[in-house]
Amino acid sequence: MNILQLCPKPPYPPVDGGTLAMHSITQGLLETGHRVKVLSVCSDKHPVRSGQMTEDYCRQTGFEAVYVDLNPHLIPAAYALLSGESYHVRRYRSDAFADRLAAVLQAAAFDAVLVEGLFLTPYVPLIRQHCQAPVVLRAHNIEHRIWAQMARGCRIPLKRGYLKHLAMTLRQYELEHVKDYDAVVCISSVDAGMLRQAGFRKPLTSIPFGVTPEPMDYVDVEPASLFHLGSMDWMPNQEGVDWFLQQVWPLLHREVPQARLYLAGRKMPRRLLEAHIEGVSVVGEVADAMHFIASKQINVVPLLSGSGIRVKIIEAMSAGKTVVTTRTGAQGIDARDGEHLLIADTAEDFVRHIRHCIDDDAFCRSIGQNAYRLIAQEYNTTTLTHKLISFLCETIEH
Repeated sequence: MNILQLCPKPPYPPVDGGTLAMHSITQGLLETGHRVKVLSVCSDKHPVRSGQMTEDYCRQTGFEAVYVDLNPHLIPAAYALLSGESYHVRRYRSDAFADRLAAVLQAAAFDAVLVEGLFLTPYVPLIRQHCQAPVVLRAHNIEHRIWAQMARGCRIPLKRGYLKHLAMTLRQYELEHVKDYDAVVCISSVDAGMLRQAGFRKPLTSIPFGVTPEPMDYVDVEPASLFHLGSMDWMPNQEGVDWFLQQVWPLLHREVPQARLYLAGRKMPRRLLEAHIEGVSVVGEVADAMHFIASKQINVVPLLSGSGIRVKIIEAMSAGKTVVTTRTGAQGIDARDGEHLLIADTAEDFVRHIRHCIDDDAFCRSIGQNAYRLIAQEYNTTTLTHKLISFLCETIEH
């Protein structure tokens, strides 16, 4: 097959959960003998990292990116507010991207167009004008749920009202325009179920993010070390880390003073980089995520809002690490509490689980080993790529 993959940000190099999810599909399709053309939006927040682009990647994918100004601007935001249009979606409308997309579609015949995420949906009518192939949405999240959850957790009345408005307009757009697609691939089975309940009657499946697990290595693991790894320009990550530092860490540090927390990830807020919290090291972006993960004992993911599947949890589990997370964080992962990971929805639960893992290393390792086996069996890239290929073939035939 020849597949056009449309991305809302450059998927290479894979530096966060979203780019890892997009790149794993590109890589899986290429490795199974299919052709992939990658056309991406780039922006000030997510620029093309030309110095880190490899010749092989550019050659294999014919990678192209078009700059779109995604920065918030007062007048367009006010217009969206007054008109009831989703400002999230409005920001992605670009004549330059539309022109390049039309040229790409006219220059080659594609068997399927794979759209990564909701925000490029405004281009579906243009795709239809120039291409007869099925257009498939790969839904990383049910986007409006994230903003609705953030609104519920916001304590500032004016901000909470605006977040509710963003969630409402995004929900209206998402539920109306998901029907523009010929088929949908959700990363989370929970999200797929919600779309079905909302009335989506076309082909629908769930195919999670996949990895290629490496052999576990417990050498040089720092005892009593916790880590959070995630892109910190994603608001739910900031929300969760702030809650953990305020509600969990004081209790944990008092009960387990030898514990140390490492906060890592791109776009770390200055307020955290400049914070001085006893027992907490703010690392920022790490050069080698898997090496960083391997050196720590416990992965904490205090996610309070979100949808889809947490790619960084899959990565940590694939390295044999024990993950302590909320029910929201574990959503979409077919893992059992107490066997493959540990669920904590209160500060007290986090403290209890983390203390147990630190006090009983054998227990901690057993959870990590179970997690590794689960990922190796159910979330390996090869198996999931074949599942996607089968679904695309069925959609094309349909």
